[in-house]
Amino acid sequence: MIQKHASQFETQVLGNSIDGRSISSLDWGNGETKVMLWSQMHGNESTATMALFDLFNFLEGSGDEYEEIRNTLRSNLNIKFIPMINPDGAEAFKRRNSLDIDLNRDAISQISPEAIILKNARDDFEPEFGFNLHDQQVYYNVEGTDKQATISVLAPAYNVATDVNEVRKRAMQTIVGMNKVLQQVVPGQVGKYDDAFEPRAFGDNIQKWGTSTILIESGGYWGDPDKQYIRQLNFMIILDALYQIATKGYEQYTTEEYFAIPDNDSKLADLMINEMLVEVGGKKYPIDLIIRRRESEVPGGYYVSGSIEDLGDMQVYYAPEVFDASEFEFEEGKVYESTLEDIGSLDFKQAIDLLKQGYLAVKVKNGASKDLHSLPILVLKSVDSFPSVWTTGSAPNFYLAKDGELKYAIVNGYLIDLENPKQQDFKQRIY
Repeated sequence: MIQKHASQFETQVLGNSIDGRSISSLDWGNGETKVMLWSQMHGNESTATMALFDLFNFLEGSGDEYEEIRNTLRSNLNIKFIPMINPDGAEAFKRRNSLDIDLNRDAISQISPEAIILKNARDDFEPEFGFNLHDQQVYYNVEGTDKQATISVLAPAYNVATDVNEVRKRAMQTIVGMNKVLQQVVPGQVGKYDDAFEPRAFGDNIQKWGTSTILIESGGYWGDPDKQYIRQLNFMIILDALYQIATKGYEQYTTEEYFAIPDNDSKLADLMINEMLVEVGGKKYPIDLIIRRRESEVPGGYYVSGSIEDLGDMQVYYAPEVFDASEFEFEEGKVYESTLEDIGSLDFKQAIDLLKQGYLAVKVKNGASKDLHSLPILVLKSVDSFPSVWTTGSAPNFYLAKDGELKYAIVNGYLIDLENPKQQDFKQRIY
């Protein structure tokens, strides 16, 4: 993909990863102000990398209404893009590199060759502005609201006191302009990341070394699991920030406006069940549950693993799916007695019929652990049973019963209405 842009960008191999994969830069523009953008320091954080290639396509464009923008950027900026710092992690789609080191904690010791490459690139280029591009977990919300922090921003601190000098001030001002764009398309969904100083992190240290550094964290947006809309948002705000820098438009904004951006919080879940009745010691107690479904990558796709994150009084949490279970009791599920040949022996309707009979799981003869399926039921191969409990940290697999009748099933954190089941995108695996 980099070579496709070699005719209009100056490309250079900066070095190689631990496993020998190349790490390249693409340079564009002939202006005086230097800007450096780096992405995918964490291998499974790819949203901004996609957006950078969208930006390359835009910068190569011509003959449209955006020529003035391109000409302004080209004549005022000298931009260095490093679209993938951790290619080994990207290949395995995991956070860390092949040494199992978090590259964002290797700015000082520089144990990893990838960290050395990034540090040398900054020192050789000496950019005035830097963009540190990441993804964050989807359960961040904007503090005090039920809105996802779809984009989080930060002008990292350069010391423990989190002082503001001219270098950090420029980053803050630029972020204010980016936020004004975002508020037009995702109002209320921008959070400010924690600015506690991390002495080992690249963002903090690059700020300390004199480059006005802007952190962009791509979070979640309900209905956009592959982050293609968030990819568009990245493109928009990066382009906006570059134009601000080229025209010094950021100078109109204040640090007070930056600090007015609300903070991130972590109060989101996929499903909230309120006041479910559980029996302990012969007495029934109403409890709230918050359930999250986290993704795990495997060849050919991904599956989710549901977990009961917390229970009790969960009124400070938010979820796109909230169920009032005040008239429902917890009920355990069972494993179907007969063993099926494989998951192809079962379709959606048959799975629902089994759920209605109290079976939350089936066993199969053929199939491998972590094979993917989209059935609304647990599929067991290497194990014969599953825990059906309601306690914190457990997998959420149980029923909600009313007057002794099973009304809803919770399967791996998915809520299923047994009387009126709807098609859902079940991302499951064989156990």
